[in-house]
Amino acid sequence: MSQVLDGVRVLDFGRYIAGPCCGMMLGDLGADVIRIEKIDGSEDRYTTPIGEGAEGEECVGSGYLHLNRNKRGLTLNPMKPEGREIVKKLVATADVVIANLPTETLTAMGLDYESLRAVKEDIILTTVSAFTSVGPYKDRVGFDGVAAAMSGMMHLSGYEDEPMKAHTPWVDFGTASAATIGTLAALLHKRATGEGQRVEGSLLGTALLFNNAGLIEQAMIGADRVGSGNRGQTSAPSDAFKCSDDKWIIVQVVGQTLFNRWIDLMGDGDYWLKDPKFKDDLLRGDNGVEISARMQKWCSERTREEAIAALAEARIPCGHVYKPADTLKDPQVLQGDFLQEVDYPGTPSPAPMSKLHVRFSKTPADTIRMRAPTLGEHTDEVMHELGYDDATIAELREKRVV
Repeated sequence: MSQVLDGVRVLDFGRYIAGPCCGMMLGDLGADVIRIEKIDGSEDRYTTPIGEGAEGEECVGSGYLHLNRNKRGLTLNPMKPEGREIVKKLVATADVVIANLPTETLTAMGLDYESLRAVKEDIILTTVSAFTSVGPYKDRVGFDGVAAAMSGMMHLSGYEDEPMKAHTPWVDFGTASAATIGTLAALLHKRATGEGQRVEGSLLGTALLFNNAGLIEQAMIGADRVGSGNRGQTSAPSDAFKCSDDKWIIVQVVGQTLFNRWIDLMGDGDYWLKDPKFKDDLLRGDNGVEISARMQKWCSERTREEAIAALAEARIPCGHVYKPADTLKDPQVLQGDFLQEVDYPGTPSPAPMSKLHVRFSKTPADTIRMRAPTLGEHTDEVMHELGYDDATIAELREKRVV
């Protein structure tokens, strides 16, 4: 069955998460994605190692396996004259170039938009940066945590005397999703008009979007909120609770309907209904310490599974607070077709790899067709497609151009 991006070629110069994840999603949708990296392997190949990798690799990282499936791999040094020529030949065959590299590096590699347009007029350049290409911070570098901290999230997620970062790099993955949406929109525009364009995502832009409600509240009513850990601030109970077997759950009650269900479950409705300090979500959030205490007492009298069963029966949103080892055993995770086991050379076992997080009834993207490429695995294949013969490829490899 054909996929929605069949026939689209993407050159992925991305590193770490946001750029490669955009390339991954385009590959999942059927594009021919070519990952282009340093001769000895780019840094993100080796981050968070989980195995020794294939021959010629220092090791292989968990994020690399995940974010580079459904891609072919080419090693290339675009800073050498012969490498610049290969870049031009690649661009001439491509629809999209992805790069999350500093502006000066893009220019040095011939990957700035004007240089790309000189090779292929209708090219789409998708870039990701920390702060975008305008403003006083445009030349700064940054990672996920920097943008999250600047958006106010880190302050709100911690405690009054200690801000707290999120372990999962949600800004990176959110930015990758935005870059993918932007690239798909640019492809639609190109199909309609024949025009390419530059698509620009930024970590700070993503973080500001995701935390925008809190910023609006601050700007308009000066709420001056401080961190409250796991406890929500604009509804209650919305918190993590420890059960009698020392296992944790999360409960999130938002809106009067759910609060009424919670009251029925607690069995002491008169108190919660009559006291005006619990009359709406915002007031319940303001008085969430008391509501969480009542919920904690209820949980302390039940095992985690007993609490989950009762809350689910009452149609109250709840869930297990899992360790990663628990997540991998959960029946919904296992039976919901979220993960696919994928092998990679030099690793101790297949990787449980999450599939694209959207499903289609007509244009499937729910199968990982190719594992992440080993270092330079498809270099010869791609170079042959560009018209290079074996002798020339061998010479370029000797010069460490490829």
